[in-house]
Amino acid sequence: MDRFRMIFQYFQSNSESVMNGICGLLALASVKMYTSFDFSCPCLPQYNMAYGLGIMFVPPVILFLCGLILNRQSLVMLEEWRRPQGRRKKDLAVIRYMCSSIMQRAMVAPVVWIVVTLLDGKCLICAFSGSMDPEKFVGFANVSTAQVQQLLAKVPCKDDELVRNSTSRKAVSRYLRCWSQALGWSILLILIIAAFLARWLRPCFNQATLLQVRHWSNYIDIEQKIFEETCCEHSRLFAHKCILHFFESMRQEIKLHSFTLPGEGKGAEGEEDFLWGITDQDQVNKLLKTWYYEKPPLDVS
Repeated sequence: MDRFRMIFQYFQSNSESVMNGICGLLALASVKMYTSFDFSCPCLPQYNMAYGLGIMFVPPVILFLCGLILNRQSLVMLEEWRRPQGRRKKDLAVIRYMCSSIMQRAMVAPVVWIVVTLLDGKCLICAFSGSMDPEKFVGFANVSTAQVQQLLAKVPCKDDELVRNSTSRKAVSRYLRCWSQALGWSILLILIIAAFLARWLRPCFNQATLLQVRHWSNYIDIEQKIFEETCCEHSRLFAHKCILHFFESMRQEIKLHSFTLPGEGKGAEGEEDFLWGITDQDQVNKLLKTWYYEKPPLDVS
């Protein structure tokens, strides 16, 4: 049990590293999903584009939403943005920093999926084979318009009898695959250059402001965790006190068989100190309402 507690505390104290690990796992999962996915283009003029673009962009949307769901800071950021002003001012720079951090991590897996699909080329061939200009390729000169559209739609299906040995199909497929791979490598190069510039140009900006924003972003996350832990501990002690009050005649027996309280050595006085004299539900509700609407200022003096 102590080992699980230590692991849980490590995850809480290193939430940024854990989120980076989760984003990396999502990226690897996206590559594994695509490689194990059996891509089968319908090879029909009215469905090819919808299917090809759907495979290229729908899974990234799902992976992006999964990245937002798994990132605990998403909820913390929304709560900080929506909370009333109260006695503590809201720093929009901190909210922007949290939003930027969340989006960057959530975009890793979708970008990996899109780059992998472009480098593979099947989705782009399926989506845009029917949109190609037949005059650019030999073999479509003596064919009617309807037949040309049918042949172009069959380009992704190399085993189809209609285009199995067609050199025009191979030419269209090669042309689209080259464009797809060029687009994929271009996106990858742009992302690497952007990451390089962001990494090396960061020292040129005000580092004091960056440290402040990062500090208070971590503070908001840690404060929310500690508040939830304190609420759980308070609820446990409050429930314990209510049960003891209800079973007053069995108090000693319950104390002998009940779970161990954190301040058991102090006895009832330790519980009373932790509960701060709260004796009913209305007081608890008022306390939680005050925390939400009138958060105390960041001043412990």
